[in-house]
Amino acid sequence: MGEEFARRDTGLNYFEVRNAEDFAARIGEADVVVVSGMWRNVPVERATRLRFIQSISAGLDQYDLDVLRAHNIRLASAQGVNANAVAEHAMGLMLALTRKIHTSRDNQTRRFWRPMIGNPAEREDELAGKSLLIVGLGGIGLRLARFARAFDMTVTGVKRDISVKLEGVDRLVSPDKLAQAIGEADIVALTCPLTPETTDLIDARMLGLMKPSALLVNCARGKVVDEDALVAVLEAGGIAGAGLDVLREEPLPATSPLWGFENVLITPHVGGETAAYEARVVDLLIENLARLGRGEASLANQVI
Repeated sequence: MGEEFARRDTGLNYFEVRNAEDFAARIGEADVVVVSGMWRNVPVERATRLRFIQSISAGLDQYDLDVLRAHNIRLASAQGVNANAVAEHAMGLMLALTRKIHTSRDNQTRRFWRPMIGNPAEREDELAGKSLLIVGLGGIGLRLARFARAFDMTVTGVKRDISVKLEGVDRLVSPDKLAQAIGEADIVALTCPLTPETTDLIDARMLGLMKPSALLVNCARGKVVDEDALVAVLEAGGIAGAGLDVLREEPLPATSPLWGFENVLITPHVGGETAAYEARVVDLLIENLARLGRGEASLANQVI
């Protein structure tokens, strides 16, 4: 982020830290902070000059909004900057799991040429004709819906307001109909924010309603899924597999059973981290700095 900001030649002074200890030690020097996960547990009382946080993530669960309001610190999210990237990543996980690309990579490492699987039910599969349930129809979910339609999938979306037709979505269901919809889906993709309502949304009951042939893809937040319940359903063969870019604890502990499943594909929360990420965040930062400089009341992606 610092290198990208420097390229813009704004004339503003900045410094960059790369670990939580240095951040806590130097936060008192900053009027503006550009941050994401490192904000967690920061000693706000040391931030005596801080007036604005530009989050570099769309998720905001690391920020205590009441504390920020009490200290008169404004906050804007980075919602939308990685919508295409995360949607592409979710699509990639879906393709990898159905085409067993991760298994082929494992076999490549072993220098093993696997013959065609005799049982058609155990072979690589196709996305065309499959039903996709998207939980969370913000920028990421809608972009994923467009991709899925291009693969001739049928798309159902979960949304509070089901009265407005959305491009790429064949059917909308309200959250209270999630249990029925999840039982009909071939793939369940999570792209929702983490809120009190979505914490442990995909629990043992919901996982138990999924088809044994269904896949779960999580590009939302780790805490949207009850991981213990997910491990249990995978061990029992209750679903066909899972693609996980987000976990409840990151980095995922080496002791987690999730590492050991051949039908689970884990990526280290990199869905939004493409070559375009820093530039898009800094675009948003500079827009908000300009608004603050003009004394405007509203910010792009304003939270507080």
